[in-house]
Amino acid sequence: MLELAGIIILGIFAQWLAWRVKVPAILPLILVGLLVGPVSTLWTEGGHKLIEPLFNPDSGKGLFPGPYLFYFVSLSIGIILFEGGLTLKKREIQDVAPAIGKLITVGSIITFLGAGLAVHFIMDMSWAMSFLFSALIIVTGPTVIAPILQNVPLNRNVSTVLKWEGILIDPIGALTAVLVFGFIVSGHGAMEFTSHALKEFATIVLIGLAMGTLAAFTLQQMIKREMIPHFLLNVFTLALVLGAFVFSDVLAKESGLLAVVSMGMVLGNLDVPHLKKILYFKESLSVLLVSILFILLAANINLADLELLKNWRCLVLFGIVILFLRPLGVFLSTRNSGLSTREKIFISWVGPRGIVAAGMASLFGIKLSANGVPGANYITPLVFMVVLGTVLLNATTARWFAKLLKVYQASAEGILIIGANKAARTIGKYLHDNKRHLVIVDSNAGSIRKATELGLEAFQVNIYNEELNEHFELLDMGYLVAMTSSAEVNQFATQKYQNLFGEKGTFRLLTPEEMKRDKSELPPRGILSYSDDYLNLNEAVRDFPDLYEVPLQSRQHLLRLMKEFTKRPKSIPIFIKLTNDFIKVVPYDLDSIEIQDGCQLVYLGQKLEEAVTANKGA
Repeated sequence: MLELAGIIILGIFAQWLAWRVKVPAILPLILVGLLVGPVSTLWTEGGHKLIEPLFNPDSGKGLFPGPYLFYFVSLSIGIILFEGGLTLKKREIQDVAPAIGKLITVGSIITFLGAGLAVHFIMDMSWAMSFLFSALIIVTGPTVIAPILQNVPLNRNVSTVLKWEGILIDPIGALTAVLVFGFIVSGHGAMEFTSHALKEFATIVLIGLAMGTLAAFTLQQMIKREMIPHFLLNVFTLALVLGAFVFSDVLAKESGLLAVVSMGMVLGNLDVPHLKKILYFKESLSVLLVSILFILLAANINLADLELLKNWRCLVLFGIVILFLRPLGVFLSTRNSGLSTREKIFISWVGPRGIVAAGMASLFGIKLSANGVPGANYITPLVFMVVLGTVLLNATTARWFAKLLKVYQASAEGILIIGANKAARTIGKYLHDNKRHLVIVDSNAGSIRKATELGLEAFQVNIYNEELNEHFELLDMGYLVAMTSSAEVNQFATQKYQNLFGEKGTFRLLTPEEMKRDKSELPPRGILSYSDDYLNLNEAVRDFPDLYEVPLQSRQHLLRLMKEFTKRPKSIPIFIKLTNDFIKVVPYDLDSIEIQDGCQLVYLGQKLEEAVTANKGA
């Protein structure tokens, strides 16, 4: 009982520590696992591990008897891979830049072939184990890229490439590793191109794909026909994932992983109601499973396995993977892409391997070692070496290297709008058309759909939880504008993110109570419009859904126009557009604005007559 509780406590603590210091969670998880596992044998009485995953009948210690550790790891990895498959959208592959598409195809092929050749000739491993290793290290993954990107403000080109590579290559790399493993199993531990081996491999692929696809369509139809009550939706999905895994494995040994990966990919690309809720549940479950899993897997490694890494050949292999194959894949994939040489060098440097690589390496290592496959004992420590090495290297050097190569984001000029109502969409469209990076978030799916139909970048997000922090699209945000119908939500958003955006970077709408006060009683900063609230803005936009620009000749001209707006409730001033095209909110103190030739006042609603906007000798 103490060991089980300890694993969960240590796992969640490691996740919290990773969040706190902004490093990938896999780093503290594996280090904690090694500390309570093989490293602890150096000081414990009798040389026993503090946490022993495998039950030892002689000592009476251990958590999982016989093959049950393998079963737990298999099912856990299956759930994690299903969640990863859900995130792979066909439209996202079609929409990403050609450079990213090549990076996940050409780059993956170069890593697969190059690392396979390297490990075969350097480590003298069989072709089967060599290419299993190379398939496993294809994967980077969003869980290791995200903390690095959130901690290092990179320019948009670099952050976009790294973000999409991490998201898209996760399920693709997992699928490649599963297929290679299936081929090895069908060849009974070797990559044999015999008719029997090829037949077994084809059976694994066909059964896995068929079971995954069938399970995905079954779940979609059951949800659409409301055959599953809302409160059972998440656990029913979990049961179906496990059922598909086990049933597929019964029909064709080792096809279960392929079944859940394909189930996730198919389901993620179908029209499924409540899919986002399923994804959130799987993400939460994955956090718990990952926390338990990687402490168990790291603790299961023996000191003798770690001794293998003392071999100088391991360092050479690591160097080839990081310093040769990664840059080669990046530079070949990004030819004629518009990326600068410095940007390509930085992307080449940042390629940390993550949770899927380490988890699947342990799973395959356990399985193949149990079957007596030569060289299988090398798989887990070698992949762990690459995972820990790349995470440590990238997490500690990314900021310094970004500054050295000048791919650092000098200033954050993006604008985040909380709320996707009509006024927010209209203002957002104007900002988007004026070349400002804009993102709109709202909890209402219908409003988000209308925003995306306008060509805006919009996401369904609940700001009361941590969803907002998970979006890579917000990395270059410098300003937040909260303009929902709820004054409480607007105030919560500005207070919560004031540390991130600063007092001069957060704006909200006036509350109904503030509308009744004199302007002198209002906050001197942080308000979008000092004359109108949510109702006024949306009533004006409902009747006149446009924004207009008025050239300003002087401060007196601006002051006269502002007086005119008080007489016209359907015309509302919002921005001052400066001579360098920088757009800022109309400030509390108009005397703080320096009016130069080319400055413009931007307002929404009913268009003013030319006689009103003209500068009458001011």
